[in-house]
Amino acid sequence: MKTAILMMAHGSRIAEANDAAREVAKMVQDITCFEIVEVAFREMHEPDIQKGIDNCVGRGAERIILMPYFLFMGAHVQHDLPEEIEEAQKRHPELIMKMGSHLGVHRKLAEIEAERITEALDKFGWH
Repeated sequence: MKTAILMMAHGSRIAEANDAAREVAKMVQDITCFEIVEVAFREMHEPDIQKGIDNCVGRGAERIILMPYFLFMGAHVQHDLPEEIEEAQKRHPELIMKMGSHLGVHRKLAEIEAERITEALDKFGWH
């Protein structure tokens, strides 16, 4: 059974922000070796979540792990994304879709922040 990963990001009017989500998706694909890794956006940018799901199906996915690329458990993660999945299920009743966890609190995020702090200290010459 072919499995796809759909990273669901917020979306931004700033193109670079959306491009960053695509870059992370490419890294995820390289790390996980899933053939289908797509990105979709909740707001302000294409493809939207529905189109992202359709893209996965169009590439042969029979099941999708939908991953919220959100830091916090907010309204989008609690309500909007599950509603998007329910809507897509009406169009694709045979498709298996499950939503994974948002980024949340994780030691690796703290490690990244610590790296960024070190970079800032170097940039500002604050040693």
